[in-house]
Amino acid sequence: MTTLTPTPTHEAVRGHYAERARNSSSCCGSKSNALYDEQLISEIPTDISNFTLGCGDPITLAALRPGETVLDLGSGGGLDCFLAARQVGAQGRVIGVDMTPEMLARARANAQRVNATNVEFREGYLENMPVEDSSVDVVISNCVINLSPDKPQVFREMCRALKPGGRVAVSDIVTNGPLPELVQKSMEAWGACVAGALDVKDYERGLREAGFTDVRVQPKDDPSKLLSALPVGVPFSATITARKA
Repeated sequence: MTTLTPTPTHEAVRGHYAERARNSSSCCGSKSNALYDEQLISEIPTDISNFTLGCGDPITLAALRPGETVLDLGSGGGLDCFLAARQVGAQGRVIGVDMTPEMLARARANAQRVNATNVEFREGYLENMPVEDSSVDVVISNCVINLSPDKPQVFREMCRALKPGGRVAVSDIVTNGPLPELVQKSMEAWGACVAGALDVKDYERGLREAGFTDVRVQPKDDPSKLLSALPVGVPFSATITARKA
């Protein structure tokens, strides 16, 4: 595995989320009960479930099955990993990857608290994940891929890690049309899940070019809403699904 040299964007994002890990603040002001069905998070301690850095619910989207191996990209404090672990059961496995040591420390401590023995957390970049080829059944992520400065490489890494026929279930921030140039260049906006958001068409194209089929990128709150009706250049939360050929 080659070593990835962090870019200024990586460093800015890592500093942003290290601070979130230290002060317990959520990324976008979201609370877990606004993103997940109450029954899904009911057995998770509230200080863990309310420390959400996401923009959606990839767990329900993934329709996980007992015995599956799940890879969570940008696992943060571990919430989605713990929810996934309950659904895949003792015969399943969940791997969380994150580049921020403070987040990893928090997630590992949380794993001990909830007795998540089928979960492990690994330090690494999404563009160069510490995961074996064709080793996972499902890739999930919650508002993290947009933070990468090289999303096509993330898509290739996702495809590499998945078994043939494996699937993707992601919540992310995307746009309908390009963002204003000043926003794209703002490091603060990158950390706030805005500046790095891809146009829907570019997201779909990137997944297909990486080797995925059945690619769908839809508005989270109303999948039936036509993209043409959304404001141009305004970020919105989407559900993304795809399958490795």
